[in-house]
This record gives sequence, C-alpha cells and structure tokens, in this order.
Amino acid sequence: MSTPKGTIIFTTVGRPHYGFDVFSTHLPRNLDEISSSPLTETRLTDGVSVNFNAQFVGLDDDKCRLVYISERTGSPKIYLDSDPLPCAPTSLFHDRPIIKDGHLYFISAHEQSDQPFKSWSALYTVDLNSVKGDTTVTRLTPYGCVDYSPSVSRSGELIAVASYGSRPWGGAFHHLETDIVVFRKSDPTNRYLVCSRGGWPTWSGDDTIYFHRQSEDGWWSIFRLDLPENLDTPPPAPTRITPPGVHCFTPAAMSFQRVAVATRRKDNNYRHIEIFDIESKTFYPVTKHTNPNIHHYNPFVSPDSGFVGYHRFRGESGDGESLIPHLNPVLSPIKGLRMLRLNGAFPAVSPAGDLIAFNPDFDSNAGVDVVKSDGSKRWTLFKGRTSFYNSWSPTEKNVIFTSIGPIFESVKKTVQIARVSFSLEDDLKPEIKVLTKEETGNNAFPSCSPDGKYLVFRSGRSGHKNLYILDAVEGEFKKEGGIRQVTNGPWIDTMPSWSPDGKLIAFSSNRHNPTNTEAFSIYIMSPDGSDVRRIYVAGEEGSDEVDRERINHVCFSADGEWLLFTANIGGVTADPVSLPNQFQPYGDLYVARLDGSERKRLTWNGYENGTPAWHPGVESEMGSVCLDGVGDKLLGQFDEPLWLKCDI
Repeated sequence: MSTPKGTIIFTTVGRPHYGFDVFSTHLPRNLDEISSSPLTETRLTDGVSVNFNAQFVGLDDDKCRLVYISERTGSPKIYLDSDPLPCAPTSLFHDRPIIKDGHLYFISAHEQSDQPFKSWSALYTVDLNSVKGDTTVTRLTPYGCVDYSPSVSRSGELIAVASYGSRPWGGAFHHLETDIVVFRKSDPTNRYLVCSRGGWPTWSGDDTIYFHRQSEDGWWSIFRLDLPENLDTPPPAPTRITPPGVHCFTPAAMSFQRVAVATRRKDNNYRHIEIFDIESKTFYPVTKHTNPNIHHYNPFVSPDSGFVGYHRFRGESGDGESLIPHLNPVLSPIKGLRMLRLNGAFPAVSPAGDLIAFNPDFDSNAGVDVVKSDGSKRWTLFKGRTSFYNSWSPTEKNVIFTSIGPIFESVKKTVQIARVSFSLEDDLKPEIKVLTKEETGNNAFPSCSPDGKYLVFRSGRSGHKNLYILDAVEGEFKKEGGIRQVTNGPWIDTMPSWSPDGKLIAFSSNRHNPTNTEAFSIYIMSPDGSDVRRIYVAGEEGSDEVDRERINHVCFSADGEWLLFTANIGGVTADPVSLPNQFQPYGDLYVARLDGSERKRLTWNGYENGTPAWHPGVESEMGSVCLDGVGDKLLGQFDEPLWLKCDI
C-alpha cells in the first residue's frame, strides 16, 4: 500500500499578503498628550516571514525581551527575540506564547482531538529553567477539552483560558462561543468556569479578568470580571466596560485602570489600537496617529504599561522582506509529501510538472497566469476577465481549461468553460475558445480526462447544479456528442475530478441532504454516471458526524489510491476575530484513502487553506523553490473580517 507522496500546491486566504512584524509605541504617562505629542514607534522583529501574537518578557520596561510567533521555518514556531524556543516537536501550529517565572505557556494543536469537529487546540507548558535542560512539553488542557488564548496572572499562580470545554465545535466561527475558565498553575485539572461566553482573557492582578464578547446589541465589547477570593464561590456577573458604537476586542490589561484594545469604528475602515481608561470612560487612539491606513492587531503591554505592542503590515519603506514569492514551502507532516503555498488560487500543474496555471485573484488582477514550478518566472495568459478553477490537458502541450465568469454564483449566472491554448515562445497571445453556450448559465470547475478527450464540469443549465461531460476540443458546439449529462437531481454536484486511470470521477455533493447548502461530502462514480457512492470521511455511515461534513476541492493522487480535499473536520484552530478576513477559517487540507479510511490532516493554523492540486513530482523533478528577488510587491493588501459590521 502506498503512502502519500509528491507535491501539493494550495492556497491560504490572504496569508501571503500579511507581511506582519511586531511593533511597540512608547506611551506618555498622561494619555492626553498622545494627540499633541509625536509618538515613537519601534519595530521589534526583523522583517522575515510573518511575526505576530507577541508578549513582553521581564519585570520592568527597561529590561524587556520579546516572545512571539514566526512562520519563517514553514510553520508557526515560538521565538524569544531571535532565538527559537523549545516547543512540541511534532507540532505545525503554535500560538499565543507567554513566559512567566521561567515557564513558557503556549497553544499547540499537535494532539488529535477525541472526536471529529473538535479543535485540536490546547494549552501546553515548558520549564525553561530546567537544570538538566529538560524541555519536556506538558499538556495543561485536559484531554478531550479545547482551550484558546491563555493569560497568566501577575503572581503567576493563576491561568485563564478561553475554553470550549469538552463540547464539539458547534459550527460558529464569527464568535467562537467559548467560556472563560481559570485554574491554578499547581492544579491544572481543577478548573473553574468563571464566565460563560467570553474570549481572549487578560489578567489585571490576580483577581480581575478582562475579556471580549459580542454583546446582544451586536457590538464587540470588553467586559470586566472580578473574581472572589475563593474560586469555589460563584463570581458576580461580568460588567461591560466599553460602550456600544465601537467594536473592541483582543484586550490587554494595563496599570492605572486601563485596557489596550483593538477597535473598529463606523468612520474608519482600519483596525487600530486604542487605550481605554475605565474610570473616565475615554478612548485614547494610538496607532491612528502613527499609521492611519494600516490594520493593527492584538495589543500587548509592557510590565510597567509604558509601551503598547501589536503587529501590523511592516510597510513598504522599511527593511525586511518586500516581495511575495510565487510559491512558498510549508512544513508537511508526512515524509515524502512536499507542500507549497501559492500566491494565487486554483493551481493546476502541467503534465511534465514544470508549469503551474492559477488565478491571481478575482478582482483587480483577475485572469489566468502561469508560473514555473520552481517559482522563478511568471507569465500572464490573460487578464481583466474573472476566471477560476483550472485543469491542464494531459495530452496536449500548453492547453488549459478554465471557468470564465463570476465565482460562486447562481445557476442562471453566465459562467463559461474555456479552452486556453498558448505558447511561451511566441509572446503568449493565447487562443481562448469558449466551449459552452452563453445561454446555458453557470458552467464551471472543468477537469480533463486522462486521454485529453473530455471534460467533466458542473453546470446549472437544468436549474440545478449537476455534472456534465463535454468534448475537450469543440465543446457543446460539436455537431454530435459534444455534451452529455451524467448526474441529475435537485441537489448540488460540484468540483469534479477525474481519476488518473480514467475509471472514476470524484466530486462534492449535498445530495444526501439537498436542503442543506452548507454540508458537502465526497462522492465517487463511473464516468457514465453509474455506481455513485458516498465516501464517509468524518465517521461511519449513519453517524451524526458525516452529516456535518463540508468537504470540497477533492482530487486524486497520481496512483489513484488517495484523495486530497479540504474539510471542516478539525474545527477552528484560533480565534477568527483576532485575524484578518478568513471566509472559512475551519478549512484545512486532508488526505484519505478511496474508502475514507486513514484520514491524515495536512494543515493546522488559523487560516483557510484550500483549492489544492497534487502532482507526483518532488523537488528533484520540479526544482527547488526560488525565494530570492522574484515575486509580487508586498503591499499589505488584505481585508478585515467581512462579517464584522459597523452599520449596526
């Protein structure tokens, strides 16, 4: 039996454009001086990869160090200044590090949850002062529970987390619906649920916690919770401290009855860091004065509250990486399986493995591009026409099939399958041949048969999105046999993929529950539409888990023994409100055998990972990825969460 191998190329929503570095701004003791005196901002990280979710380390402002997350090695790892810190050896996700009294605390997702649709995120610790150099990672979260966003009290004796407890993920991701849980460092198994519905806790002393929550009026606000001396005593209800009319989240408690928060306001499209004075109920903008047109995330404060830190796009004028590579290596959990993140979407690899076709974006840079598989050179085939989902002809040189038209639209919206022929030696000048009739509505997601003669694609021409097979040269304009329908029903069949031997077609469908347009599972059939069967991935047939599957973008391995797909099975790994926009932050890549067994997770992070392609070639055949001097200019062009509304 084979193991997964080759190269997987995929997309991560927004991530190539972040360019995050950690910065700090010195605060005057009198916050009224912020608006009149120039603020001094200092970059604390080196401009390599993305650096974020930092905390100061130390007892006073003059001797602070910085602990933070960096993705410079291909996955999120923990660093103290420029030095990597001990962490979970097999983990491809670390988050929210804190160092207190010689102990490192962090979130990791390296241990599989006890059931599908439950996040793997949990709290761990390492003793950095171990005399024998023992860097054993100790889990503080009980097995079967899910924890995010740790905070350690001033004394170091109490720890607060945003916890899902042992509940499975309910499907929400705008507001994670976590609870605030507290436990003692000396007794992590004895946990106290001190407040329902809260996230991102931050300690003030040892008896007060601030946290964020979306209020009933729709505004994200900061709440204060005063804990009793005896944690066995139920605490009073939390008090809302920030007013409606402004979104406030990811708080960091300060001295002098103040809290640093990230805000979104009606009159400003950017996320900024502000200081909220609890006694005077006054906001003091900080980053609005230094970088008004840049998003700032997740504030943290120095021990004496003289500095506020945050991460943001590093800017175009400073030192550091200034280009987005076309392809970027990402650590893989499977030996022999290489993973590359593409700056673009819907990659398709040429039969020889030397070229990758993809869509740069779906707005200002819409069209189809081709890049060398080592990322060293890129060409634009055409632009100015929204295109998505590409398939390379396995038998004709430099022939690509794509969908031209708006993405994810209704059955009646005009989207057409096009055949794109080009030559890299003749100044490109591609020939674009439309294969579907304009009046047939929404035609998309073409996949070419191994013999190069046919395309399977999704069409809404019947009033439902079903699968059809099309002549790969003349399309439905061929006089006889140009097109035939292979699935038919009042459901959605979509994103088909032809197996390497031509005997099977895999696709996503909600035919098991057509009224639910959020749940999709993998199906396999013969090319004539017979022998349709569902592949159960999240659980066994008849289980509740399989009806929660949202599985898309399925494709085959070169030997036809494995399926690659995106799925929601691992829940949400990080708090989405703390990140730029992610359409589906539960989206991760998985592989499984054709019967759904041996499911293996490939990605762990707070982002949406998707639209993968799988080629049998490895680095020695496709070339080492070029990261120096080639790529798009890094401009920090990414969105705030689109679901975060200010017109309430």
